[in-house]
Amino acid sequence: MDRPLEPLWRGLLVYRVLTLVSTSVFVLVSLREYAHPLGAGLVVAVMVVWTVVTGFAYFPRRDGPDRRGTVAAVDLVVTAGVMLTTPVVQSPAQLAGDTPLMGSIWTPGAALALAIAFGLRGGLVGALVVAAALVAVTLTSGPMTLVDLADVQLLVLAGLTVGFCSGVLRRSAERVRAAVAEQAAATERERLARSIHDGVLQVLAHVRRRGAELGGGAGELGTLAGEQEVALRTLLTSGTAAVDGGGRRDLAAALRTLASTRVSVSAPAHPLDLPARVVDDLLGVVGAALANTAVHVGVDAPAWVFVEDLGDEVEISVRDEGPGIPDGRLAEAEAQGRLGVAASMRGRVRDLGGTIACDTAVDRGTEWIIRVPREVATA
Repeated sequence: MDRPLEPLWRGLLVYRVLTLVSTSVFVLVSLREYAHPLGAGLVVAVMVVWTVVTGFAYFPRRDGPDRRGTVAAVDLVVTAGVMLTTPVVQSPAQLAGDTPLMGSIWTPGAALALAIAFGLRGGLVGALVVAAALVAVTLTSGPMTLVDLADVQLLVLAGLTVGFCSGVLRRSAERVRAAVAEQAAATERERLARSIHDGVLQVLAHVRRRGAELGGGAGELGTLAGEQEVALRTLLTSGTAAVDGGGRRDLAAALRTLASTRVSVSAPAHPLDLPARVVDDLLGVVGAALANTAVHVGVDAPAWVFVEDLGDEVEISVRDEGPGIPDGRLAEAEAQGRLGVAASMRGRVRDLGGTIACDTAVDRGTEWIIRVPREVATA
């Protein structure tokens, strides 16, 4: 599913060749009826050359950058030019009669190419440009007829339909890639869990138990081993918050990886998908808050992380039961150039268009409340 649009491009190539043959045969058979037979022949020659050029450009390939969108835009210009030669090369009788425009059924190929390359909007733009050329040429010989209006309608419908199909194929391919990546990650986690469980996890559990029995420095070492044991088990069971095909991650899953023996994480069961960059910044903010707890309260001090989906906002709170922060301490630290809290936490949240507040008092603990608007975060 690396190139989901290849079947559409192949179909376009077949359409272009078949319509070129049909249009060229019609022009060559009735060449004497044209006001400028040489000009009509040159237009057909341009169509043949351009079909070959776009055939090579649109042909599926796996190496090199994909420039088919640029070629499709140039294709639209060339096609409109072919259509606009009609009043020059056709005779007045042909213009007043039922003779097709120069290019005829070959011309919608440019609109279809834009639809494949750029989706719904590309199809609409391409169809409108080709339709505008059709209307301009038709009005040179008289008013629009119902047949002409039907041609315009078919052009627009074809562009929209192919553009819609192109968008659906792109989104489906992204979902398949994300599902395959998640399945591969789950398989790898299962393999690692089987190989690690009997080794690393058991050693960490043993160090934690022995450290608790011995106390002192060994007790601190046991606590750290226990935290790593919990973090590793969480990683193996839930995995990291994988980035999907749209560049989004599950904030709840990402924050759960911070859980340890002293850090409790409570998050909704449903995914909180946000852009990966936003999730990374929020992880940095929460990590800074937990680091402050470890430094100022103690490495063994418990902390709680709560995540809540408020609909139009995502709220994260990080709370501890330490001695609290005296009034003015944060402002004093910022004035003295110690910008850990101000820059790492407030700056990141502000850049996301959110707010951060510190609810604290002496002997009452500290709670950081972070709110990020989802419509800003997903922009």
